[in-house]
Parts: sequence; structure tokens; C-alpha cells
Amino acid sequence: MRWLVLLILAATVTRAAGEQPGKFDYYVLSLSWSPTWCALEGDARGSPQCEAGTDRGWVLHGLWPQYERGWPSYCPSTERGPSRAQTRAMTDIMGSAGLAWHQWNKHGRCTGLTPGDYFDLSRRAYMSVSLPEAFRKLPENVRLPAGVVEESFLQANPAWRPDMLTITCKEGRIQEARLCLTRALKPRLCGADVVEDCNLRDALMDRVR
Repeated sequence: MRWLVLLILAATVTRAAGEQPGKFDYYVLSLSWSPTWCALEGDARGSPQCEAGTDRGWVLHGLWPQYERGWPSYCPSTERGPSRAQTRAMTDIMGSAGLAWHQWNKHGRCTGLTPGDYFDLSRRAYMSVSLPEAFRKLPENVRLPAGVVEESFLQANPAWRPDMLTITCKEGRIQEARLCLTRALKPRLCGADVVEDCNLRDALMDRVR
């Protein structure tokens, strides 16, 4: 009986990746607080993104195709992967060419777009967001309720509603801001599996380097 259960689970996992490109309902635009990623991962990797003076706050993690529940990933695609020039051109908003390539491979293939069009759309989505002024030059580490970060995004973007945005945390730190967008890049309600607001009242927000 146990082997049958494992076989069913394996088949379910297999179906979780490899869906048909272009078939999805909306996008999640994920913005990562770069100092958090650096503190938890980037510093140990010696990432150039984390060097002093890089002045990175909210960076583009990715633009993710989403179903009303769940999401596609690693979709089969006849599109050639992005060139080094294309991934390198995204470093100004993504931090590294490696992240750009990974995002294309895992999420971009599922959009049905070419790498160039996917990166162009990702940039348009990122540029459509007004980043909260209070965090642009955070000079020192602060502790604050995660709800304050969400409220700052809502104030900077009056067209958004609280159920269109979620703030995530990781290991006690502010991690990401995730905004739900239509395929035309207009704010929309998030699906139930996306709305998972961090409820920490003393989340650490590392300073901009």
C-alpha cells in the first residue's frame, strides 16, 4: 500500500511542473528586499549584489505566472534560452544575471513569451510600482511591524487594495512584497494561496548598503 501512495504522490509532483506555456490566470510580481537576501544567503555566496555601496533596496525577484490556485513552473518550451547579454541587461533591477536566467527558466518559459519579451514585461511591471520613499535610503537596521511595510506600499500606490498585496518574512526579517497583477499588468485581487501576510510585529529590516 505504501508504494502505491508514493507512486501517486510522485505523479502529483510531476504534474506540478511542465504545464503548457501561456495557460495561466494572472501574474505575481515579487519584489525582494535585497539586504535580507544578502544577510541570509548572498553574503555567504560572495554575491556582488551585496557589496557595500551597491545601494540596493527593493529588487525584482521575478514575474510569476499564476493560476487562481497554484502555479506552473519549468514549462516545456521551444524558445531558446536568453543570451548572456539579455540576462546581464537585467542586473540593474534584479541584482544578478544568474537570477534573471533562473527566473526565465522556472517562470518565464510558462508565459509563452520569448526571453526578450518576458524580460521587457518584467521590467514594465517593476517600473509600474512606486517604491515607498521611506525605504529608499534606509540608513540603519530597524524593527517594525510587517503591516507598516504593507501600508507604505499602499500609500505609495493608491490604486492598490490590501488584498492585492502581501508582505512575506523569512527568519524574522522582511523578505518580499508580492503584488498580484492581471495579464495586462493591472493590480487585481490575489488568490487565496498567495495572500499569506507576515504578521510579525518586530520584523527586522536590514539597512540599505
